[in-house]
Amino acid sequence: MTQPKDPMELLGTLLTAPQQLFSQFTPDAQAIGAPDLAQWADISQRLQALWLEFQSEQATGVMAQLPALMADPAGFAAIMQGWLKALPLTNPDTQKKLWEDSLALWETVLGQYGIGPKTAQPESDEPQLPRKDRRFADPKWREQPFYALVHQTYLLLAEQVMAMAEAANPGDLAKHEQLKFAARTLVEALSPAHFPMLNPLVMEKALETKGESLVKGFEHLLADLKRGQLTHVDPQAFRLGENLATTPGKVVHETPLYQLIQYSPTTDSVLEVPLVIFPPWINRFYILDLTPQKSFIRWAAEQGLTVFVVSWKSADASMADLVWDDYIRAQIDAIDTVRARLKVKAVHAIGYCVAGTTLAATLAVLARRGQADKVKSATFFTAQVDFAQAGELKVFIDDQQLEALEKLSAETGYLDGRYMAATFNLLRGNDLIWNYVVNNYLLGGDYPAFDLLHWNGDVTNLPAKWHMSYLKDLYRNNKLVVPEALSADGTPIDLTRIETPAFIQAGREDHIAPAASVWQLMHHLRGPKTFLLAGSGHIAGVVNPPAAKKYQYWTNPQPVESFAEFVAGATETPGSWWPHWIDWIHAQDSTTVPAKGKRVPGGKGDKVIEDAPGSYVKAR
Repeated sequence: MTQPKDPMELLGTLLTAPQQLFSQFTPDAQAIGAPDLAQWADISQRLQALWLEFQSEQATGVMAQLPALMADPAGFAAIMQGWLKALPLTNPDTQKKLWEDSLALWETVLGQYGIGPKTAQPESDEPQLPRKDRRFADPKWREQPFYALVHQTYLLLAEQVMAMAEAANPGDLAKHEQLKFAARTLVEALSPAHFPMLNPLVMEKALETKGESLVKGFEHLLADLKRGQLTHVDPQAFRLGENLATTPGKVVHETPLYQLIQYSPTTDSVLEVPLVIFPPWINRFYILDLTPQKSFIRWAAEQGLTVFVVSWKSADASMADLVWDDYIRAQIDAIDTVRARLKVKAVHAIGYCVAGTTLAATLAVLARRGQADKVKSATFFTAQVDFAQAGELKVFIDDQQLEALEKLSAETGYLDGRYMAATFNLLRGNDLIWNYVVNNYLLGGDYPAFDLLHWNGDVTNLPAKWHMSYLKDLYRNNKLVVPEALSADGTPIDLTRIETPAFIQAGREDHIAPAASVWQLMHHLRGPKTFLLAGSGHIAGVVNPPAAKKYQYWTNPQPVESFAEFVAGATETPGSWWPHWIDWIHAQDSTTVPAKGKRVPGGKGDKVIEDAPGSYVKAR
């Protein structure tokens, strides 16, 4: 593992480098307030002590417990470096243009401060810089010419690098996407905001707190290195069953792979057809049961649905041989368990993300077996079956990376969930990585209490054998949309046999399951279909309760052949799409029954296992 710099050296650089190199541009040290030497000596000793303690723990094997991606980031860096070789960064013409553009920019920026040949009369009290970016929105980035020059030069170079990546022609679409991803990751990482001596907010905070912000940030950094995962929120802010996943319910069924939770009714009568929700097993189910105000599960129960949800077990060594067949059997088992428990013929089913992909396969298996009537309707939240346009996640499935993934899970039989968390965070690096690096490590800021980010960091492990097959068979080889190219539990899978009414939801800004990719479900299912495009992305596009009055959604009842045609003729409706969905559910079957008997889990004579949210969601 590459060793971070000694904190003594880092502290010295932080305090002296800008003044030494750009003293004519930086603020007067006397104006800021000279540091007390004794105070800084104490700070440096405390940093040194923290570092020595960390090194001692590292020597005793703590770091050996981290997933390989965190223990050896050089491996991933080498892959990225290989992608970036396609950029013409060393081309003489490219370098000449970069130099000329940089000189012109510097003259323009310095001219705003009365320096150089392009000195201009200021139009306002604040310099008018040519490039804007929310990462540099704080006025301190513009108060001094040094910081203005640094961040404006960075934005210019970032534009140039991304333009090179867009214009490059590596000869293969997949390689081009990898190149653009690598270029974006590179320019995000190299932001001057991430380097203490180049960030005016970090400099000011360190001086204001007399170095205490550095100590606190260093403590945050070492804590995250020990746990092998970036911390987004206050670890003590949320407790499952107390202020998250609090919708009343009981675990009514359990297998080695999942627990089935049934929620208590909140209305006197309920729809006869119950709802079974299959969340993705790459995350915890309570994304649909966050705080009460955001809970889709609680809201669905309030609409008169008898709600069940599957809580998948985070993989351990005992699950090393699990494959897709096991998850399809589990979905069928959950459907049959609900039908038998409530003595009903059919259920409504929801599949979210990868569980939606699996739900499509499950429906195909049931159709092939003549059992399609077990599912009254199917709703797909941001789910893909055709992976030809699957978005940025495809940059991670070339042979080199698949081989690396196999090595990561070779000893345990499962993929550590922290690897998946890091992968998804990389897709939104500025929002989910670098923003927190600056706040948590460089500024020593307090962690926020944000339920969604708590869920995002509550990782689950994946069965290695199944995960690898998923990436190869679906993401890379796109076999699911080829009739009978795959099978499950001895039954060939052919999506064109599915005639179950389907509600297909996609997120307009979804970077994990792009809306155009989700749309492809419309071409492979044969029953009646409704497509809805929600505002926002993979999570906020789904978790958008009506009371929040946020975002919007688009519908288009006209028969169209393409996603582009749908968008062109769509009607926008402000707010949540959930009421539109419940109207669709009522249209499938509006029959109601009293909310009594086993519609009330844990009632008289009903044997249950434990209270919701259950032990599987609490286990790591």
